[in-house]
Amino acid sequence: MDKFETLTGVAAPMPLVNIDTDMIIPKQFLKTIKRSGLGVNLFDEMRYDDDGNEIPDFVLNQPAYRSAEILVAGDNFGCGSSREHAPWALKDFGIKSVISTSFADIFYNNCFKNGILPIVLPQEQVDILMEDARKGENARITVDLENQTVTSSDGQSFGFEVDPFKKHCLLEGLDDIGLSLEKSASIDAFEAKAGQARPWV
Repeated sequence: MDKFETLTGVAAPMPLVNIDTDMIIPKQFLKTIKRSGLGVNLFDEMRYDDDGNEIPDFVLNQPAYRSAEILVAGDNFGCGSSREHAPWALKDFGIKSVISTSFADIFYNNCFKNGILPIVLPQEQVDILMEDARKGENARITVDLENQTVTSSDGQSFGFEVDPFKKHCLLEGLDDIGLSLEKSASIDAFEAKAGQARPWV
């Protein structure tokens, strides 16, 4: 997993509330167990018509937001079923941070496990960032995880809270496997000792 330190990028405005995981990645795309390849189907039913053509009005189809790395979203983002494919699809598209007033708990935790930083801010601050995002690709928002700040293109800065352990994992690029590998020396020592004590195992 890539380290997350400071991100400055285009933010796409998605003011819809209650964006659920089926909207993020519809159920027909859940057959894969690969974390890659789902970005093209992110928000599939909002991005494409019945013939598979792009819907021009959808924000991520607009030229200014095709390379967005941040989403500024409405309340209760990621609600619905607990599919981990939702953060997989966001990450594969290129989204590295989502800003909202609230997230569904399982989605929120899945984001951290997949290298995405979900940020909770008060409504009035999200509104400011939403308006900033509407300016297009020249208005870049900066997310600084180390200092726990989000800064708009015109320099307004907002602090956010994040669990210290989750922050550590993102800063160091550690998923669950990476966390286990951090203890590899202790694991090897335990296995060697256990092998000597119980050679029949």
